[in-house]
Amino acid sequence: MKDGTQAMVNDNGHFGEVSSSRFSQLLASKDRDFLLSPTGAQVKVSDLEGKVVGLLFAANWYTPCRGFTQMLVGIYEELKSSVPQFEVVYVSSDEDLDAFNSFYGNMPWLAIPFSDLETKKALNKMYDVEGIPCLIMLQPDDSKEDATLFEGVELIYRYGIQAYPFSKVRLEQLQEEEREKRENQTLTNLLANRQRDYVLSNAELKQVPVASLLGKTIGLYFSAEWGVPCANFTPKLISVYQKIKQELAQKGEEDFEIVLVSSDRDQASFDSYYSTMPWLALPFGDPEIKKLARHFHVQGIPCLVIIGPDGKTITPHGRYLINLYQENAYPFTDAKVELLEKQLEEEAKDLPTLVYHEGHRHDLNLVSDGNGGGPFICCVCEEQGSNWAYQCLQCGYEVHPRCVTTVDRENVLAGR
Repeated sequence: MKDGTQAMVNDNGHFGEVSSSRFSQLLASKDRDFLLSPTGAQVKVSDLEGKVVGLLFAANWYTPCRGFTQMLVGIYEELKSSVPQFEVVYVSSDEDLDAFNSFYGNMPWLAIPFSDLETKKALNKMYDVEGIPCLIMLQPDDSKEDATLFEGVELIYRYGIQAYPFSKVRLEQLQEEEREKRENQTLTNLLANRQRDYVLSNAELKQVPVASLLGKTIGLYFSAEWGVPCANFTPKLISVYQKIKQELAQKGEEDFEIVLVSSDRDQASFDSYYSTMPWLALPFGDPEIKKLARHFHVQGIPCLVIIGPDGKTITPHGRYLINLYQENAYPFTDAKVELLEKQLEEEAKDLPTLVYHEGHRHDLNLVSDGNGGGPFICCVCEEQGSNWAYQCLQCGYEVHPRCVTTVDRENVLAGR
């Protein structure tokens, strides 16, 4: 055979030619020169030549894979409509053929056959895949220094379709653009555009000019009705918001506001969800919503990003600060957080080192970052915590000190 090809026998018993190119060496096997398509057709591996190819390592059984795949589908379909030189190949870690068929049935790209375990193992080993989802981006010219990019998942989350062609050069360009955006960030260029210079208010469904928010501390609340964590956090945020507003009103100040940045799936869901909130909102489906999510690297909801009076970002961790300090977190600055942390340290001196909590069968020990503590999810309120916690040394159960309901251990045992 000529042109770097070799003869092989394929699954239907006929001889074919398999290119010895980079993609064939990676994705073909000694008895297979094709990939599966969503229609069930066989697509030659050689058809990938000259294309940017993403290798998607994922599995149906892992929830983050399903979420990321849904996002990637939208980007893939948008790209393929204008850039045919792009393709994705699914490398499955599914447990069985039914799981593979179920998951792959939602994908519009190519896949390595589920039965080809050896090729999938080789790819996982070659790219040192330790966790899923993982998206490896391969450039058509493997002689270039940036021919392989390992941060495909991060690129999709952070930049979406703008990251194409998913090269290191493009990543550097985007990072430079981000730096410039951060330096030039204002509330106006975050929330307004040429078509809209207002946000919505639940009060009489009126339009509030973005200009009226300048000079205030603003919380951008990324949330949606369908998110279970959102349903848990939103009532807490409403309570904290009202307390902050009340305290400021008593001082004659109006320096704080929240703007909902919704990822609801339809207008009815948005209307239903927003009707429960006392703050402002971007209109449903506004183009700025996706831009804001990328700008602030929002990978999960709910997320509360705090913008200072100067239009610069104070912190993307507003949700965490609300959970830890409630209304006392305002205005969310480093100086205020440092003060609150010192207060926690002082308060912890008066906390008992051992408690018996009515929600658990073992003693709980007081721990901090320095003696076995650290970031945790409270088993009572299911929100993140840090610094001080009550922890079960036997099974890892952890709660915020404020969530502990102390009971007398001897009385509980006697009652049993």
